[in-house]
Amino acid sequence: MIKIEIPTPDVTITERKQSKHDEFEIPSIYGFIDFHQIPRDKGGIFMFFNINDELLFVGKARKLRQRIKKHFEDNVSPIRNHRDEVYKIEVCVVEDPTEREIYETFIINELQSKYNVDKVFYK
Repeated sequence: MIKIEIPTPDVTITERKQSKHDEFEIPSIYGFIDFHQIPRDKGGIFMFFNINDELLFVGKARKLRQRIKKHFEDNVSPIRNHRDEVYKIEVCVVEDPTEREIYETFIINELQSKYNVDKVFYK
């Protein structure tokens, strides 16, 4: 039997406002200003949570930062009508594409992601 465990996040960012007025102002995207902490050229999986720590959406990407930001900017994202619910983003760096696919499907079904419609076996 294969044993799969949800990986520990490498980066976690939460919705927040800029704290110091003397710093360079970072433009907010739906309340998030820490996208710079997410690796630009690394692949992996990402999870969007609401303020109650309920899993809203799981995705995978070859380039994490670019893909996550796209979920907040484009009109075809599965969370486009629920962007305001996202409070926390967890990112796990997983370079192997096969492993990303396995983790994404496993997490969607193990934590019963609210807005993933593909790869769902628990309904």
